[in-house]
Amino acid sequence: MSASFRYPAPSHSIPKQTSLKRQWVSPTLLSFVAFNPSNSLCISARRCCESIVVRVSCQGGNVDVIQRNEFEAVSFDEAENQLTCVMKFGGSSVASAERMREVADLILSFPNERPVIVLSAMGKTTNKLLLAGEKAVSCGVTNVDGLEELSFIQELHHRTADELGVARSIVDGHLEVLEQLLKGIAMMKELTLRTKDYLVSFGECMSTRIFAAYLNKIGVKARQYDAFEIGFITTDDFTNADILEATYLAGWRSGAITTLGRGGSDLTATTIGKALGLQEIQVCKDVDGVLTCDPNIYPHAEPVPYLTFDEAALFPSFVLHPQSMRPAREGDIPVRVKNSYNPNSPGTLITRNRDMSKVVLTSIVLKRNVTMLDIVSTRMLGQFGFLAKVFLIFEDLGISVDVVATSEVSISLTLDPSKLWSRELIQQASELDHVVEELERIAVVNLLQHRSIISLIGNVQRSSLILEKAFHVLRANGVNVQMISQGASKVNISLIVHDNEAEQCVRALHSTFFESDLPELDQCDSAY
Repeated sequence: MSASFRYPAPSHSIPKQTSLKRQWVSPTLLSFVAFNPSNSLCISARRCCESIVVRVSCQGGNVDVIQRNEFEAVSFDEAENQLTCVMKFGGSSVASAERMREVADLILSFPNERPVIVLSAMGKTTNKLLLAGEKAVSCGVTNVDGLEELSFIQELHHRTADELGVARSIVDGHLEVLEQLLKGIAMMKELTLRTKDYLVSFGECMSTRIFAAYLNKIGVKARQYDAFEIGFITTDDFTNADILEATYLAGWRSGAITTLGRGGSDLTATTIGKALGLQEIQVCKDVDGVLTCDPNIYPHAEPVPYLTFDEAALFPSFVLHPQSMRPAREGDIPVRVKNSYNPNSPGTLITRNRDMSKVVLTSIVLKRNVTMLDIVSTRMLGQFGFLAKVFLIFEDLGISVDVVATSEVSISLTLDPSKLWSRELIQQASELDHVVEELERIAVVNLLQHRSIISLIGNVQRSSLILEKAFHVLRANGVNVQMISQGASKVNISLIVHDNEAEQCVRALHSTFFESDLPELDQCDSAY
């Protein structure tokens, strides 16, 4: 998640020699780690702030500047040239003291690399923070200290600090402020989006402080910074912020924390990679790269060795943040998705282009619990501006649309689930009815809930073969496809089915495309 705070603007603007005036905000909090194989400092913490090494705003985003020996001031240009890659570790990778030790060992096992390290909150912390906030609304001020979620967060971070041999005091201040914030929520009996963004920022603030303290303990000199101390300005669209151009050492003008939603630490990593022009960005997950489908649905899913930026942008946030490919594409920096539990696995390499000549299907992606709308009007026939009227309604209501298909007299579309995780509008059935009511002013509307999007990511030049095989499989399983759409990026085809049929479809499609021979492929090849 990303954050930005307001601080008094300094008397000087960003040095002109830096190339970091416009970057995309990243999620979750940060840690920067700079290494030098000769055991000398790559970046000095003092110089990091004074010269604006990077400008990032994360929800409580933090920066660790690490060295082997003594701090040694270097120029921004020298530091930038010494850094080689970004390594991002998500919540599961830093979920415990044991995992933090493994991450530190992994970082130190590459003496020839000089990485920037990006860390997320400890596993489950963000969910616990959100749930604590929701419970605080109705529990009463005197009952806040008894919230199970607050106790879990306190115990997790204290236990982790104890097991790593670092002082509890590095997080005690944040835990005290967190409790006071929850009491404030209980007193006001409301949890606004603005407060929710501030609430979830505590996870990253504490995880990076613990990790930096542990690095110092084992002799790797580290200094931790909150990301808002060194820049990035976001919009004030709480829980779903975008990035503005940063020109001063300050955050969003309102002075509040903003977040980009779940899975945003990937965007942090690619933002930093582009800002510093590094050689590679490594995103460490708990699986061996991007897989052919969700392993929770089909355990035999296999790693995908190569992807393009366009393909990677289609994966849901729990795989890769959808916006995270934009900075990497603009900087033409390879992104490698790896397994922090299995560092020897090559993972998935994401680049601008790859050989698609033998590719039929790359992966099958499932989005559950989608709302679908069929909008029908004979007034569409031969009339310009009808689509604009429909989408103006969604714009006015602040609703993001995902998949769209149109004909002469109808529009079918789905509401993007990844954009609605914190929006109360869609959580309330009465408000969804209001959407339908507004649309019915210009058309006949049919609302269908409990639907799923199955996205077939691959070589759309072979769409005839993909659709032939897909519909054969779905027909054999008695599944009705309620909508079909080909993405504008030309690398995916989306099918809408009922929720209770979705996982069955994914398993059947995976078996057909990834575990069976496709003799038709040879015939297709001869046609190219």
